[in-house]
Amino acid sequence: MACVSASVAHSQRELLTFPLAPAIRAKLSSAGFLTVADLNNVKPSQLSKEAGIALEDALEVVKIISGEGKTPMPSQSALELLEQEQNLPSIVTFCAKLDGVLGGGVTLRQVTEICGAPGVGKTQMCIQLAVDASIPEELGGAGGEAVYIDTEGSFIVERVADIAMATADHCHRMAASADDVDIGNYTMETILAGIHYFRCHDHIELLATIHLLTTFVQKHPKVRVIVVDSIAFPFRHNFDDLSMRTRLLTSMAQSCIQLATNFDLAVSVCAWEMMMMTIMMMILTSMAQSCIQLATNFDLAVVLTNQMTTRFTLGSNGSQLMPALGESWGHACTVRLILFWENSQRHAMLYKSPSHRETTVLYQITTGGIRDVISRKTCSDHEPQEADGTESAVTKRPRLA
Repeated sequence: MACVSASVAHSQRELLTFPLAPAIRAKLSSAGFLTVADLNNVKPSQLSKEAGIALEDALEVVKIISGEGKTPMPSQSALELLEQEQNLPSIVTFCAKLDGVLGGGVTLRQVTEICGAPGVGKTQMCIQLAVDASIPEELGGAGGEAVYIDTEGSFIVERVADIAMATADHCHRMAASADDVDIGNYTMETILAGIHYFRCHDHIELLATIHLLTTFVQKHPKVRVIVVDSIAFPFRHNFDDLSMRTRLLTSMAQSCIQLATNFDLAVSVCAWEMMMMTIMMMILTSMAQSCIQLATNFDLAVVLTNQMTTRFTLGSNGSQLMPALGESWGHACTVRLILFWENSQRHAMLYKSPSHRETTVLYQITTGGIRDVISRKTCSDHEPQEADGTESAVTKRPRLA
């Protein structure tokens, strides 16, 4: 863990702290190279071209940066990795069938993407996971805290309190039925106190928040899940202020701007459209890399929600719903879960997983959160279900400003 912390600290180190010539520092800063992480996988020839410095100076910069603070990463055997993963707790959804499909719940050290149309339950699933991250270790939970990044304004505290209260009551019933299990003062208040909320209004705030999470998690080591609801919203609704965004871009965006200004009008329009897509993919790639590093370096789960978009095909179907942000983004997540409606019932399909087969299960949203679908015949054979055992008319309330 010490090696990991040293590596993370080195990657976040500002280039201004290295023994570089003032002129070189200024050019690197102007080109968008601010930290060691910005120079990862950048070749000296590419650095020379993008920063406008001589190749010899670029070689010297790479030499200085790579020569300071780097420690060799120790290797691990596959058996050690297996033992570590088996000892990690999962974050349950409280839907037994869905947890079974996921292998016990949402797994730590992985990036899980939840896709679906509006109103199908993505935000409800995220709130449930943020609450369930606090389930005490005595009951097999992670016993941790959660970070909730809200880009849509759909985080309703009253709804979170409902789910937290149902979760606390359920855990106390489990503890009471078990021998020698004491979960102490586990209440709705303690659960809510462990959910750290961030509101991001555009892609710039989202990018900055994700990049600052490393420092935040280091100060809050009990964080076990990071939720971003949603990753797509800022890019599909607020991606129109090019002048503001160019100040945050690196060399790729600057090259596109030069193309836009150097060619004639027709070519310029195409170049600007290409630049817009390039900027979006560059920012998304940066976010994906940060999420993967957070998940693996701090033993936590990262949960992202994504919207659906229509893809038109030449086949007989004509069109189909697909997760937004393109096929390249699909490689960023370890697990992809697609939520959809069918016959007025909610379904969850495990679309992508490295260790489990594609499966579809039913789930429902109740006043107490996410639960299994209980048939009427099953209900008639038992006592009447509590409020958290029947489908309720839980809807997404108006967005917060």
